[in-house]
Amino acid sequence: MVTLAKTPRVASTNAVVRRRVRANRIISGLSIAATGAGLFLLAWILGYLLFKGFTTLSLQLFTMDTPPPGSNGGLANAIIGSLLITGVGILLATPIGILAGTFLIEYGRGTKLAEVIRFVNDMLVSAPSIIIGLFVYQIAVAPVHHFSAWAGAIALAIIALPIIVRTTQDMLQLVPDALREAAFALGAPKWRVIVVVSYRAAFQGMLTGVLLAVARISGETAPLLFTALSNPSWTTSMSSPMATLPVVIYKFAGAPYQDWQNLAWAGALLITFSVLILNVVARSFAPRTRN
Repeated sequence: MVTLAKTPRVASTNAVVRRRVRANRIISGLSIAATGAGLFLLAWILGYLLFKGFTTLSLQLFTMDTPPPGSNGGLANAIIGSLLITGVGILLATPIGILAGTFLIEYGRGTKLAEVIRFVNDMLVSAPSIIIGLFVYQIAVAPVHHFSAWAGAIALAIIALPIIVRTTQDMLQLVPDALREAAFALGAPKWRVIVVVSYRAAFQGMLTGVLLAVARISGETAPLLFTALSNPSWTTSMSSPMATLPVVIYKFAGAPYQDWQNLAWAGALLITFSVLILNVVARSFAPRTRN
């Protein structure tokens, strides 16, 4: 009698288990298929980029300026321009971003002002880069009536700023309050506790944020079209238009000249490997969780 009473319940339980197993297998299969499709597309893109880019790599790519159509040339001026504008942009964004992140955690924690700053920073992270380029054009290009590398650096700094703020905020928030309290108990002033204790504990994560910001802005094209524009000649003057790899790739890739298209593929390969290296370095500096 007991066995007969439990049989329907057991059968119902087995049916539920089988249904869940089938659903799990279907979802797992779809997830594996989606992952495989994504990896296939990524491998296809990288493989095609390597095939097209490596055929153009040569010493003159790093020693000669961008050429007119039908002439030999390289990307030296564009490489130097990208390094200068990206470097200046990061130098502008890093101290502001670190100080803003420090205020959010060390001084403004729990205040309304800090919540407003976080909200604005989150909006800035998702802001289209072309909008930032137009904004900088209005404040730094239109008033002086000429494009400049300074304007490009300002645009890239605005794009990098929210990334650095967010990373600094998250890393400082992970620092145990017990470390701060121990320093305060020894009589250290607040600024010294922040510099010696908080910054030292969060240094790896903050550095990772800066490197990720460099990787984020190194391939930006839209804001540079409105600010730094381009320059076919070698220049290191930040007050004049300056060539950059993203803009040169955009210009050369759509041109009807095969030599320009080859240089565009080589430039794309350089940017891709630069971003890859930066991400690898950033991950090596990222703090690791210890169990």
